[in-house]
Amino acid sequence: MQTKSFATLVDEQITAIQGGSDALVDFTVGSILRAIVEAYSALAMWLQGLVLQLLARTRAATSTGADLDSWVADYGLTRLPAVPASGYATFSRFTSTTQALIPVGALVQSADGSQQYAVALAVGNAAYRAASNGYTLNAGQASIDLPIAAVTAGAAGNAVAGGVSVLAQAIAGVDTVANGAPLTNGEDAEADTALRTRFVAYLASLAKATPVAVGFAVASAQAGVSYTLVENQDYSGAARAGYFYVVVDDGSGSPPQSLLAAVYAAVDAVRPIGSVFGVYAPVVTTAAVAMQVSIAAGYDTGTALAAVQAALTAYIDGQPNGAPLRWSRLFQVAYDATPAVADVVSVTINGAATDLIPSARGIIKAGTISATAV
Repeated sequence: MQTKSFATLVDEQITAIQGGSDALVDFTVGSILRAIVEAYSALAMWLQGLVLQLLARTRAATSTGADLDSWVADYGLTRLPAVPASGYATFSRFTSTTQALIPVGALVQSADGSQQYAVALAVGNAAYRAASNGYTLNAGQASIDLPIAAVTAGAAGNAVAGGVSVLAQAIAGVDTVANGAPLTNGEDAEADTALRTRFVAYLASLAKATPVAVGFAVASAQAGVSYTLVENQDYSGAARAGYFYVVVDDGSGSPPQSLLAAVYAAVDAVRPIGSVFGVYAPVVTTAAVAMQVSIAAGYDTGTALAAVQAALTAYIDGQPNGAPLRWSRLFQVAYDATPAVADVVSVTINGAATDLIPSARGIIKAGTISATAV
């Protein structure tokens, strides 16, 4: 749509009026006719704005937020919700002479109190007691590892090791809490851009029984899911006509059984009749990276090396299923990590200066990341 500015609308009206008049018409600033023209121009600007807003809300490509939700809802599609971060925390005590109970739902939090986590239910845990809906710390037992999940779903709930260190409520017989490993898998609700992309895939999937349909089914199981689809091969790699399998990851390298079951059900709804398939977690290949880094003058060496290691870890862990880890790309990641990096040499992946190529069933995750100063 071609829009016009306020000045353009005023000029065009003045030109039209003067062109249709035999007499000289006064349109100087402050004149009555100019005031009328400017009033009409302001009204036209308001109407133009209403039209633009209407047009933006009638197309998925320009709708945002709740308008986009209502737009795709007409086709039976909904935005993927946020996913809470989860992991394990160690509940400890200074004296262990008596039995203690840690109830399901007990709250812990980060040191600054910005994020809270609740003890999650794990019926298979040997310490769980259904009668009391909690976990027991037996006499003589100093600590116990229990599953926790963020109270508020979203990526903000992800926490580094040691990030959860405060008991948000008193638990008799428990003195401290700490997460020895990071809390991961927290995902924000599907962004507008991602929802638009998935909407296109949804329309393409309506034919069913196609790779696009299967991919859409997998991607819709949970936010942040990546996958690899292999056709006419069994999981061992042997040729098998009519069989396909899907390797699914939620970013952790070890997705829970509940996610695999959800993906299986989603794929089963769109698979070709007569076909057989399987859904598997990825085989994790660990990448141990070592490099030597020259730090520019005026920068703190320890801080710079820590930034390089963090950037390398994030890059490696962010690789999708089946994607190779390119040796040459690690140089760029190190340079981009901080302006303190002046040179990068002696880069190896698992002891070799070559790419690391996973199988179709695999995914690469960061192992030991070593960046030393030269």
